[in-house]
Amino acid sequence: MHRARQHAETRTRERRHRLAHEAAKLMVEGGIRDFHQAKLKAASRLGIHDDASLPRNREIEDALREYQRLFLGDSHRAAVRLRREAALRALEFFAGFDARLVGPVLDGTADDNSAVALQLYDDDPDAVPRFLEEHRIPADARNRHLRLDRMREGDFPVWIFSAEDLTFDLTVLPADALRQAPLSGIDEKPMRRASAAQLRALLAQDEIDGYEAGKD
Repeated sequence: MHRARQHAETRTRERRHRLAHEAAKLMVEGGIRDFHQAKLKAASRLGIHDDASLPRNREIEDALREYQRLFLGDSHRAAVRLRREAALRALEFFAGFDARLVGPVLDGTADDNSAVALQLYDDDPDAVPRFLEEHRIPADARNRHLRLDRMREGDFPVWIFSAEDLTFDLTVLPADALRQAPLSGIDEKPMRRASAAQLRALLAQDEIDGYEAGKD
């Protein structure tokens, strides 16, 4: 009985592993942005339909990092670097809103289609669109549903615009949300965020890592 249970658990782990890597491949090659969509499509493709075998979003993200490292190499690093440098300029430009970088550009899973995602903090809902208008930056308005913490959630304004041949995605949050990051849709933990100073340090570390890799 114990051995049968162990065997079943091993099979489930193997299926989760296969599904996570198939979902990661679909995200890279198919341009899928949504973890849940990639997970379901991978399950359909592999003919695996039991819920226990579905990987967590964090497992897919880990598989995505591995896929990009193994198969994309320098081109992936260049895409991330380009967006991080552009993100730093954007953080400085939106410094009056305590801007923070979030998402794939910060996490290192960005690709050639990834937007530079920033969170801005202000209690005046008109402050960001007014600022964009003052600087003659045309932007499209959207909404995004986020959980600020375990108790609070809601739809928040998003402004999307293009600059430097990249897409910038700005989510505007209340000022007190700066104290704690909103919860990630990947694992329900506070999102990783970076200020301009933190991103500068990350870019410097990228430079060192690239130099060290070049010596090997």
